Amino acid sequence: MSSKFDLFVVLAEMRTGSNFLETNLNALDGVSCHGEAFNPFFIGYPNADEVLGITQDKREDDPDHLLDAVRGAEGLNGFRYFHDHDPRVIDGLLADPRCAKIILTRNPVESYVSWKIAQATGQWKLTDAKNRRDGQAEFKGDEFISHIETLQAFQTKVLRALQTTGQTAFYVAYEDLQDVDVMNGMAAFLGVDARLPELDKKLKKQNPAPLSSKVANFDEMESALSRLDRFDLTRTPNFEPRRNAMVPTYVAAAEAPLLFLPLRSGVEDAVCDWMAALDGVQVDALLSDFTQKPLRKWKRVNRGHRTFTVVTHPLTRAHRVFCERILGTGPCAFGEIREVLRKRYKLPIPKKGAGEAYAAAAHRLAFLGFLQWLKGNLAGQTSIRVDPGWASQSQMIQGFAEFNLPDLIVREEQIELGLTQVCQQIGRDMTAFSGVAEPDSPVPLAEIYDDEIESACKEAYTRDYMMLGYGPWNRRGQAA
Repeated sequence: MSSKFDLFVVLAEMRTGSNFLETNLNALDGVSCHGEAFNPFFIGYPNADEVLGITQDKREDDPDHLLDAVRGAEGLNGFRYFHDHDPRVIDGLLADPRCAKIILTRNPVESYVSWKIAQATGQWKLTDAKNRRDGQAEFKGDEFISHIETLQAFQTKVLRALQTTGQTAFYVAYEDLQDVDVMNGMAAFLGVDARLPELDKKLKKQNPAPLSSKVANFDEMESALSRLDRFDLTRTPNFEPRRNAMVPTYVAAAEAPLLFLPLRSGVEDAVCDWMAALDGVQVDALLSDFTQKPLRKWKRVNRGHRTFTVVTHPLTRAHRVFCERILGTGPCAFGEIREVLRKRYKLPIPKKGAGEAYAAAAHRLAFLGFLQWLKGNLAGQTSIRVDPGWASQSQMIQGFAEFNLPDLIVREEQIELGLTQVCQQIGRDMTAFSGVAEPDSPVPLAEIYDDEIESACKEAYTRDYMMLGYGPWNRRGQAA
């Protein structure tokens, strides 16, 4: 038994060499690997009836029965786990520091081709070359992309679990499986004394030929793979802090089954006024300050409820928050942040807000400086927090999704249409929308807008422009 671990799991996928790895684990004295113990279609191995006395039916009733048996068995015991195995056990395994993680990987093209050949020939293991069945893979682009995305999602889940719990894993590549020193290094990681004098060679590589001879439509595969962005070169970097679901900010109608997820510096007040008018009540009759438990109760009581949020063109929203929070001097203004922007970042912002001498040219210069500062702030390059008032809307919506996905994302420039659709979904007549109040600004955005302002905003909010489909702002205040 290992002094470091109570059990182990080999996190792998089909056609990655996991059978060969298991064979050599079982060759270590005191170590036992019990196949695909949590495969939903069998237990351990295709023809097995039980693992450590636990039948498949008993495992299905409660997977902890089998986990307890693995932990309690003599020596160090474990099993292979693939992304599509019993999902009830993976979170607990990843969180348990007493469970050793061995992560086996292989070039995904190689594993996909091997999988397709095994499907075509029906041969999943090979112990003697004389029994080898010949076959070729038929590459299917859409199927391969789906295969890749599934594997990456699972690998990301594993990586995040290890990071957040401060654990490490033993990584093995397919090519490492033929190295006895690596296998013995894995034994050292597991904390067992046994070592392998040589590798078990019973299992043979099934398809040693180059890919060009194993794939029937190799030219088509080459063409399809050339279109894949292997290194995600077109990805928009995102260094903003993750947002939580922000449940206390949600607002529910007094009577209608409507839940509004506000995005700061958007249209909160106008939408709340509309929701109150919909039910013929005052704004203070709306329900807010939720926590998750009362919100779940509200959802159960309000069957057929609809949840919505409203997004705004990034430039409109940035100008709003600049005028209200940075340039303004009222009770909602961020006076301390304004001083930091003025003194540390040298933004040309008036110390006491806009005065009579504050003209359009000065406003343009100050707002442009704010947009340029926002780019660094959202990238985590400044000492000032990323406030919800100017955090990217796509990041905020992603935070909502941690608890509550909106049924509808309404656009401010089409808000009456969006709210009409919301009313139709709950069977209510549309109540007139009174409009969104302009920010208290000394100079309208239309008077200072130009290509430089647009470019600075797009550099700061690249993800919002892309994810929410926004084009350039225009002088009518609409998203082009």
